[in-house]
Amino acid sequence: MFTTILLFAAILSILVFVHELGHFLVARKMGMKVDEFGFGFPPRAWGVKRGGTLYSLNWIPMGGFVKIKGESGEDRHAPDSFASKGKLARFAVLFAGVAMNFVAACVLLTLGFMAGMPTVIDGPLPAGAQVRDRDVRVMSVYPGSPAARAGVAPGDVLVSLDAAPFTESQAARDYIGAHGASGVDVVLRPASGADRALRLVAEPLGDTGRTGFGVGLVDTGTVSLPIHRAVLHGVASATALVRDIVVAFADLAASVFTRKPVDAGLTGPVGIAVMTGDAAALGLGSLLQFMAVLSANLAVVNLLPFPALDGGRILFLIIEAIRRKPADEKVETAVHNAGFLILLLLILLVTFRDFMQFGGRMIDGIKNLVGA
Repeated sequence: MFTTILLFAAILSILVFVHELGHFLVARKMGMKVDEFGFGFPPRAWGVKRGGTLYSLNWIPMGGFVKIKGESGEDRHAPDSFASKGKLARFAVLFAGVAMNFVAACVLLTLGFMAGMPTVIDGPLPAGAQVRDRDVRVMSVYPGSPAARAGVAPGDVLVSLDAAPFTESQAARDYIGAHGASGVDVVLRPASGADRALRLVAEPLGDTGRTGFGVGLVDTGTVSLPIHRAVLHGVASATALVRDIVVAFADLAASVFTRKPVDAGLTGPVGIAVMTGDAAALGLGSLLQFMAVLSANLAVVNLLPFPALDGGRILFLIIEAIRRKPADEKVETAVHNAGFLILLLLILLVTFRDFMQFGGRMIDGIKNLVGA
């Protein structure tokens, strides 16, 4: 668990640092003075001043920050102030962090495709693709089915049917169709834990008109691509990932008005740390893929039009363009401070729920660490 926490802190620090690096580079390009570019959060451990900017290392290793002169609306008449620049220049600085996180997602997925990414193989593979570690996995479980009652879960690997190994999902489906009614000895390998032996008998699956165990099986494998195809697939996958995250946030926002329950899969820092350890255990490709998902999420979340986020500051720019005058400095600062407090409260609430969900795994990890 201690290693998982360190890995999570390192990954989050890198992704947040990349985000802040975008702000820093574009601010300098636009002629704005950057007072401080820090790695981690204060208290400060070390710092050096170069070209008017203090570069600092801080004791809390969770990301970084950029302090740009005039970013809160002060020093409007100073030529090197954020507040003195045109709306397009300020928009470029605010959007740069989001853009860098998207670029990071593209790079991470590209590296993942080069190293080998766990992939569902449901059609022809790109030219030059290499596949290793092929297996058959459970993709879905029909509610109330024999598989559901036996505790079969999506992601489980099919090891064997009646002691015979299967490496193609269609062959496994054919075998279940031919022998399922009389019962089949099934061995599954969960994502974590030892192999499980089950005896499953096919049953009618609700109103579907079909009979079976109630599992959807797919072919999976670790697919690696040559560099030119890895780049193309990395960009395409990052774009699709951002689209899916935007749709998920839209559904979440819609649930507020339709009174639908919030997805129980919503998680916070503790849950993400646990998932980081799970992804790392699956190999480099899975870890890179998980980092890409986090980076894409950071991009989308920061673009939300909420105070204290980049999207909230961009919203103030849009309001300024409509009103043809900037918002009152004190009002804008108060709104962003209130937004920050609300975000902090939400993080604390989600973290508490994470502890309720993952606390047992954390305690077990701590016991293993101290040898209890």
